[in-house]
Amino acid sequence: MSRIFSIFVAFIASFLLMGSAQAEVKVLTSIKPLQLIAAAVQDGVAIPEVLLPPGASPHNYALRPSDVRKVQSVDLLYWIGPDMEGFLPRVLNGRTLPSVSVQVLPGMKLRHFAEDNHSHAEEADEHDHDHRPGSLDAHLWLSPINARVIANKMAADLSAADPANAARYQSNLKAFDERLDALDVRLKKRLAGIEGKPYFVFHEAFDYFEDAYGLKHAGVFSVAAEVQPGAQHVAAMRARLQEVGKTCVFSEPPLRPRLAETLVAGLPVKLAELDALGGYTPATAQGYEQLLEKLGNDLAGCLESL
Repeated sequence: MSRIFSIFVAFIASFLLMGSAQAEVKVLTSIKPLQLIAAAVQDGVAIPEVLLPPGASPHNYALRPSDVRKVQSVDLLYWIGPDMEGFLPRVLNGRTLPSVSVQVLPGMKLRHFAEDNHSHAEEADEHDHDHRPGSLDAHLWLSPINARVIANKMAADLSAADPANAARYQSNLKAFDERLDALDVRLKKRLAGIEGKPYFVFHEAFDYFEDAYGLKHAGVFSVAAEVQPGAQHVAAMRARLQEVGKTCVFSEPPLRPRLAETLVAGLPVKLAELDALGGYTPATAQGYEQLLEKLGNDLAGCLESL
């Protein structure tokens, strides 16, 4: 009889544990950087999911049916906003659970393209066509200040949805803030030697990071992926590089623009990559810091090698 009772107790305990696991708050983020911030807040409790796979563009991602089902079913969803993930608003209209556009959170420090009143047509050969002057720069996760605001919101939401783990979320938030303080010191030291060194980008995605650490790209070589620029345009870009001299031109993975090698051929210019999305960064408590630190190291590494 006692053996039957023990089996019954074990079954009930197992059932309760399963129920507890099923009650876990499911978090989905649109892009990897938001997943990394959520992973810091949820450390030791759960691992957040991310919608976009590595290498996918948040500007024009095509949702699969399984993506739509996931968007509709998760407990908490975080995205940048319509200025970044233009494919999401239509799907979110049918969602009944909380969805948070982080670009409208109180305390966010937002930038707008060409807000310094200097046209990128003057700085480089052409505008970055995806980013019209005056429009919101939605690459806001590259600011540690904004990352703190986002983490605070996530910790508050998770604490309300999962009170049993509220103390853990708040403890993780405090640890995240402390790690960002330490990261800030390391990055300022790492990047101090490259202030004022000119470099170029193919995509104007790094202004928040540059603003945080006293850097500024010399120009944007905006090239539509489906259109090969004409000879006159390429000649103008090469003339800009010749004028500057030794420099770096950064593209973003996974694809390098087709004209990149032609653009720098015979010039004292290095091609390198900067990954604003951190597509392959592991979703761990330290993932967000790894994203920013790699960005700083890749930027400084190329410029220091000139």
